[in-house]
This record gives sequence, C-alpha cells and structure tokens, in this order.
Amino acid sequence: MNITAADVNKLRQMTGAGMMDCKKALQESEGDFDKAIDNLRKKGQKIAGKRADRDANEGFVVAKTSDDKTYAAVVMVNCETDFVGKTPEFQQFAKDVLEAGMKAKAHTAAELLPLAIGGSTVDARMNDMLGKTGEKMQIAHWEFIEAPVVVAYNHHGNRLATILGMSPKDGNNVEEVAYELSKQVAAMNPVAVDKGDVSQAIIDRELEIGKEQARQEGKPEDMLEKIAAGKLNKFYKDSTLLNQEYIKDSKKTCAQYIAENDKNLKVTGFKRLQLGA
Repeated sequence: MNITAADVNKLRQMTGAGMMDCKKALQESEGDFDKAIDNLRKKGQKIAGKRADRDANEGFVVAKTSDDKTYAAVVMVNCETDFVGKTPEFQQFAKDVLEAGMKAKAHTAAELLPLAIGGSTVDARMNDMLGKTGEKMQIAHWEFIEAPVVVAYNHHGNRLATILGMSPKDGNNVEEVAYELSKQVAAMNPVAVDKGDVSQAIIDRELEIGKEQARQEGKPEDMLEKIAAGKLNKFYKDSTLLNQEYIKDSKKTCAQYIAENDKNLKVTGFKRLQLGA
C-alpha cells in the first residue's frame, strides 16, 4: 500500500510521534490510523492520543437540562470554519436544534432532521445556511441522559459540553456534586463511570498494548501478563471517573468526593462531546 507524505503528516499531527516512526507504523498497519496509533503505543511512544475516527471539524457544542432536571441532552453541529461556527445565526441554529430534540426526546442525530424549528425543519434550515455560507454542515452527534437528577455543563466557547446523571433525587448535595463531576468529565475525559463499565474490547486492547510495551522494554515473557495487569490498573485510575483524582483535590478520588457528601449517591452515566477530539 502506498503511504503518502500527507498520511504520515496526519498521523504525526494526531500523535506527536516522529515522522519516520509514523511512516513505519502506517506501513505496518497497512494505512489503518487506529492500528498505527496502537503500534506506536506498543513501542512505548508517548502520543497525543487523538483518534483517527474523530473529525477535527469546527462548529458549536451545547448542552441543556429539562426544567425538572430529569433529562439532559447535548448536541454537536459541525461546519467547516471557525468563522461560521462563531456566527450568531449558526449558534442559534444549534440551540434551536437542541430545544427541538429535547422536546421530541430524540434518540439519534438522524431523528433531529425532520423536526420542526422556526416554521421550517432542521434539515431545511441547515440547507438554507449552507446556501448562504457555502460550507458543509452536519449534526455530528446527539447524546442524552435520563436520571433522577441530571446536570449540563457548557465549557467556555462551546467547543466542549457534558451531561451527567445521578441518583437518588433526594441525595445530599446531589445537584452540586453532579455539577462538579460534570466539570471533571469535561477536564479529564474518562471512558467510563467505573472499572466494571469499561468495555471488554478496551480492556483487551489495553492489556495487549501493556504486554507489548513490557516486551519492548525487555521484560521476561512469563512476567508480561502481570505487568500488563498493573498497567491496566493504572488505566482504570486515569480513565474511569470514580477512580480518577478529583480535580479540585488531588488527595482524593471522585468516589471519595462523592462519599464525603452522601455515600448513597451514584453516577448513572455521562456523555461528553468536544470539537476536534
């Protein structure tokens, strides 16, 4: 397979690895960017961590809760340039899409397109703006959560937003705790709430990478499984919400922060959308 200079540069931009390392990784993975990233990690490369399956498009991300705070949604509307993404018309369109989707309790981005907004439909309004700006636009992502208590967090600039659910409704400081954790999700980008929520595919992938890293470091074969298990525990600590260090007090985990307020509080789930991530 022909690996172009543009491919190599794209992987370099995504990972921060050297040009020759990127070229070799792409050759070994036959041009598959995700596999190339895994190859770099297996060889001990410290990489930036952007995934190949996420488009670095411009646009607007916005989240909101229902009035009774039992339902929250977040939408990402993409365009081609930051200039269009910052226009009042585009941003209002994204907010209108969110409102319409919440009213309909849409389950997918595709369900948003025929919904009515401002005497038209989402799809028709998007085509009208495309005609004015000349830029391709799309509703890239739609996520929602239903729980006894939900919160929404919109990071400054609306390039990142999160929603998070908790129970029970009458828990001590439940809304405050939920909001603080929604900011934790924004800052630390966990992959799951707790260890048991991490998919088997991710676990298998991290174990394989851990073993290959240890092998590259010259560790004996009979020690690889144990070393990889240790690396997996580190992954859980870094990448699952309850086990992460709490950003406002690194001496405690998020689980400990929750328990200090109410040991019966539970995070039911979260969603996080970020432009270019």
